Amino acid sequence: MSRTDRGSRVIAAPAETVYRALLDREALESWLPPDGMRGRIERWDPRPGGGFRMVLTYLDPTDSPGKTSGATDVVQVAFAALVPGERVVQRAEFASDDPAYAGTMTMTWDLTRVGAGTTEVTVTATDVPPGIDRAAHAATAYAVLAMGKSPRALAAT
Repeated sequence: MSRTDRGSRVIAAPAETVYRALLDREALESWLPPDGMRGRIERWDPRPGGGFRMVLTYLDPTDSPGKTSGATDVVQVAFAALVPGERVVQRAEFASDDPAYAGTMTMTWDLTRVGAGTTEVTVTATDVPPGIDRAAHAATAYAVLAMGKSPRALAAT
């Protein structure tokens, strides 16, 4: 049975700015990694059919073993659809031998203008692998939606 996780938040930024942040390599490296991890994008091709490869490294892997190695998660992300100012659709696959992380998870970022300079961002993750903890996934989605782990993330785009 497939699992869907969803979250939304209103951000004090125009939809076009949020869209650019979702396609900005440095911004993604800054705010996409979950708390307790750092991210590095190794391959970057921001166009429909393109994508990126992100290596997520646990700052302290003692209590959180990686999916790919003892200290890392590697995820291949393809851009399935890009609609400027409205939507980004990503298909993500974790590099892991563990079947609990197998499959392709689709992340859809919908941007809805709700006022002058404000945007509701809704992220919907479908076909979430069962190995991804629901509570941790929700907490990460909320932090990402805040896009505030680095105030520079939106200001720089």
